[in-house]
Amino acid sequence: MDEQEARFTCLYETYYRNVFGYVVLRVAPQAAEDVTNEVFTIAWRKVDEIPERALPWLLAVARNLVRQSHGAAGHARRLVDRLAGLTTDADLHAWDAADHVVARDQALTALRTLSPKEAEAVTLTAWHGLEPADAARVAGCSRAAFTVRLHRGRRRLARALEASHEPGTRTPTRVSHDRVIPEKL
Repeated sequence: MDEQEARFTCLYETYYRNVFGYVVLRVAPQAAEDVTNEVFTIAWRKVDEIPERALPWLLAVARNLVRQSHGAAGHARRLVDRLAGLTTDADLHAWDAADHVVARDQALTALRTLSPKEAEAVTLTAWHGLEPADAARVAGCSRAAFTVRLHRGRRRLARALEASHEPGTRTPTRVSHDRVIPEKL
């Protein structure tokens, strides 16, 4: 096995599950494996160009492929829908079903309050374990812009989760992110 083949094999064995986990939240489950395989096909062709910290590079490739196949519109909605479908029967048996359903519903409802860019920032750091600098490269923005998205997303998520735990309150299902410019009188 030559050096390039050994490096690719190591990348594949180390990061396949991470890339698949990222992709399955963004495309139809039946397409996730194809998109993930395409990521590694590109990685094979560009194995010499992949930086030492390969996961952000691989996730950026995955993100680009997802955008090509579906476009960026509705990204957050698809993300929440994919998360909702990830609960298995084993999950339901592992926890008290009522507690699990309530907690899952609260988390998904709180996640829906985030803008698409905030939801992406939170998931890249919290679920995929990327550092902000690496996650910014995946998201295609500067580190400063990503940090602002992450801060706002975490703050909005925390408020929504707190509100969902207060008796008699309901977390909003959708927050408008349109800017309203007040008219001058």
